[in-house]
Amino acid sequence: MKNPPWLKDEIILVMDFYIDNSAKIPGKDSDEIAELSSLLNDFRNMHGLHGDAKFRNVNGVYMKIMNLRGLDEQYDGKGLSSASNADREVWSSFKDDNIGLKSTAKRIRSYINSSGDNIYDIEHPIDNEIEQESQEGRLVTRIHKAYERDSKLVKNKKNKILREKGALECEICGFNFLTAYGERGKDFVECHHNKPVSEIGDNGVTKLSDLTLLCSNCHRMIHRKRPWLTIDQLKNINRQ
Repeated sequence: MKNPPWLKDEIILVMDFYIDNSAKIPGKDSDEIAELSSLLNDFRNMHGLHGDAKFRNVNGVYMKIMNLRGLDEQYDGKGLSSASNADREVWSSFKDDNIGLKSTAKRIRSYINSSGDNIYDIEHPIDNEIEQESQEGRLVTRIHKAYERDSKLVKNKKNKILREKGALECEICGFNFLTAYGERGKDFVECHHNKPVSEIGDNGVTKLSDLTLLCSNCHRMIHRKRPWLTIDQLKNINRQ
């Protein structure tokens, strides 16, 4: 069975390890590489990925580390030249953002270690294009979308806006589903979580001010390409 391509989540974990150990990379037979290999296999089991006995073994993990070394300008010519497009995307996203890398890797590890045992259904399928475009990988994207789907949060946000404004309208363009579609559009609007998942924290506490009500078009435009737009950025585009 052919091993599946590396997901961005996995590359983020390897890049985090590489940055921490770039001065002196542990050998293939080290405990550190074995632990990273084990973590990646836990990720595999969590997501139902299938491969052969070589799936994310120490040799494969070490090779991925050296692929990243090949992208590191500080060590020009001292790594492998076989980096994938996904390797290059992750490296480009985080090479100048160590804080973002650390927080994202921490978030991925925490959900792997918890075996996905949390109130959010991270296995719920989401739009494939959003998964592919996400800077933070599939798992963190799913967590983010799970926050946006949380029925209690969405209901409380809608009720608050209805009390204050008397209608549910997109906070970017003003689109009103009830006006456009009549009874079929009553009480419908999408909910966007403004904070990156890495800033939400392990306890998942979210204030209603962290949420924005959007029409489907504006919500799609925020998530269409990485990095995702902020609400203010999309408002500026919409005004042009």
